[in-house]
Amino acid sequence: MIIGIDGNEANVGTKVGIGQYASELLKQFYTLKPKDIQFRVYLKSEPQEHLPTASDNWQYTVIKPPKFWTQFGLPLHLYTTSNKPDIFFSPTHYAPRFCPVPSVISIMDMSFEYFPELFAKKDLHQLQSWTRYSAKNAAKILTISEASKNDIIKFYGIDKSKITVTYLGVREDLEGGKTISMDTLNEKYKVNTKYILFVGTLQPRKNIERLIEAYSLLKSKSKDFEYSLVIIGKKGWLYEPILAAPKKYNVEDSVKFLDFVPDEDMPAFYKNATCYVLPSLYEGFGLPVLEAMKYDCPVITSNVSSLPEAGGEAAVYCDPTNIQDIADKIEKVVSDENLRTEMIQKGKEQRKKFSWEKTAKQTLEALQEVAGT
Repeated sequence: MIIGIDGNEANVGTKVGIGQYASELLKQFYTLKPKDIQFRVYLKSEPQEHLPTASDNWQYTVIKPPKFWTQFGLPLHLYTTSNKPDIFFSPTHYAPRFCPVPSVISIMDMSFEYFPELFAKKDLHQLQSWTRYSAKNAAKILTISEASKNDIIKFYGIDKSKITVTYLGVREDLEGGKTISMDTLNEKYKVNTKYILFVGTLQPRKNIERLIEAYSLLKSKSKDFEYSLVIIGKKGWLYEPILAAPKKYNVEDSVKFLDFVPDEDMPAFYKNATCYVLPSLYEGFGLPVLEAMKYDCPVITSNVSSLPEAGGEAAVYCDPTNIQDIADKIEKVVSDENLRTEMIQKGKEQRKKFSWEKTAKQTLEALQEVAGT
């Protein structure tokens, strides 16, 4: 059996979201080495060093030109090659525009249907039209939560039997060595000892502006509120109001934006934070919730979409549209050490439910089912 895979999302330097998902799946497929399966990874450019090494059952095929790759270059190659894969897997919303073999796609979330106003028009049109086309034509759809599965059914009318949920895992290799100390964290990033942490792309859906406003309520309520707010994440889109929010709410001296933090330093940010807050309006899964729990960081997150699936009984939940509720839940967690200890213990159990090896095995089972093997 030959499984063709669109590996482009994994063939980049800095990986978040779909890129991280694709990279972890490729890594696990390579490690599992399932019998009688050959993997053929299709790319727009030569494989980068971090990708698995080519072998007898692991091959790379570079197809050019990169422009209109999914619509023309890849389909043309698949139709004209004599040694076709038995199935084609795209760990993104987009399958090849025309495909001579059964295709399987992954849909992370449906945020672009719920919040179209939060996307640039060009990106929105592509997301809506390509995703709908790919979903209708795919033999199977993989998604990362029951909430996302229900959304796909709602918006596209897809039969539930065609959709398989494969929860995400937690990266095991974040540290790569000894975790840096709080003193080093302070020296390197100028982060104060007491801080509240947010990790995620700067975009409207993450609800960061409301988080900053809620934080400002706590600062104005008490002069003894010593916590700073550290926001880690690259700029996404429509991020200007987010960057302007600290000044707008008079907390610019205590809100720190860090555009990029290398993976090896992230455990220190989680371990030293008083709590992690993700007040997102919508998430396909909310992987940072589990990453925070992995490093014994209490989690406050939204009570909507898939986030209760990720957080389970270990998180404290807030209404993401209610600024006062976000502030109240932060105050509740930072002021109660016993509660934080309880949350950490529950987090240890919650994170055990998820692993990338499990994700990869469930994905392979779904692919084999479609291929009839």
